[in-house]
Amino acid sequence: MPTRNTPWPAGTPCWIDYGAAEIDAAKDFYGRLFDWQFTGGDPEYGGYLNATRNGEQAAGLGPLMNPGDAPGWTTYFATDDAAATAARIREAGGTVVVEPMEVGPFGTMVIAADPQGNAFGLWQSGQHTGYRVFNEPGSLVWSEAAVDDPAAARNFYAAVFGFFFAEVPGAEGYTTFALGGDPLGGLGGHQPGSPKGWTACFAVASTGDAVATVEAGGGKVTMAPMDTEYGRFAVVEDPWAAPFSVMQVPEGMQVPGS
Repeated sequence: MPTRNTPWPAGTPCWIDYGAAEIDAAKDFYGRLFDWQFTGGDPEYGGYLNATRNGEQAAGLGPLMNPGDAPGWTTYFATDDAAATAARIREAGGTVVVEPMEVGPFGTMVIAADPQGNAFGLWQSGQHTGYRVFNEPGSLVWSEAAVDDPAAARNFYAAVFGFFFAEVPGAEGYTTFALGGDPLGGLGGHQPGSPKGWTACFAVASTGDAVATVEAGGGKVTMAPMDTEYGRFAVVEDPWAAPFSVMQVPEGMQVPGS
């Protein structure tokens, strides 16, 4: 089981969390789907929960910060200096929605949006270093963004995080992004009817079983399971219309960046 208990390098997707309209119902849905247990929930931190898999942090779950927002997943990028990265976001034409905010001894968070309005977060770790289990069933395996203007988005994220982009052959302009090593995620053009902005892809033991669990829990499938060179993949929505994807990675195979 790949794990990490030290801070992720700056620019790396390091955490994901879910803003829930119905926290108990969301716990039940995602707990069943990913075999998660939950810790935390202290009123001091707004009832925020850590979802764990085999005792290791996999994701976060908490009430929506703004009750008027739609439920959904947020991707956070590691930073060594939240204030400096927030300044680069502004300089590159993005918006800082939530200024650097200390979360007790755990770290400092920022919520931002790129110039096209796609939301993401920053996390400067303290005691909480981000997800500790990855590329295993019930944990994050890939992060990607679908945007209206991929070229402009690449310029923005390169200015903020220093990303290098590489086009994937035969993938209609889809690119991976990296910091000079293995790919960390992907970025491509948005297609009508598909999720827009940053989305999370979770590893599962069986894509078919995961899809059945989503549907049984009140969610729906928006892209039926299909085979790719990295594994069997499907796009789904939870009962509150929040999109995410699931992938069954063949044994012995690693997704780029893993």
